[in-house]
Amino acid sequence: MSKLDTILVVDDDEINRKVAGLFLQRMGWKTDQASSAYEALEQLQQHDYHCVLLDISMPGMSGIELCCKLRAEPRWQDLRLIAYTAHAMSDEQDAMLKAGFNAIVTKPLTRDSLVAALAMPE
Repeated sequence: MSKLDTILVVDDDEINRKVAGLFLQRMGWKTDQASSAYEALEQLQQHDYHCVLLDISMPGMSGIELCCKLRAEPRWQDLRLIAYTAHAMSDEQDAMLKAGFNAIVTKPLTRDSLVAALAMPE
């Protein structure tokens, strides 16, 4: 089953998921939502997504841990992963990119930052 016109929004904060979802829907994307890295992993097992907007700081499994887990699997090595975080320090962003994220969007989210992250080359 393919959802390549759908973006998976993963954040443990419901308001952050809704805000990101609204921005994406206004840009023409469909969205699915997950409230944890574990829930995201379940959805990724069942569907193919255009990309994943992934919060970094979540209880249980962090976004960086999920990113590393996904990059270790051949099935998800080409999946576009966008870090969605309040952690804007350059050393933190470097760690996210080294973990395998394609782009980083800092909170609070803006439409322009989301457009830029989605448009960045692979």
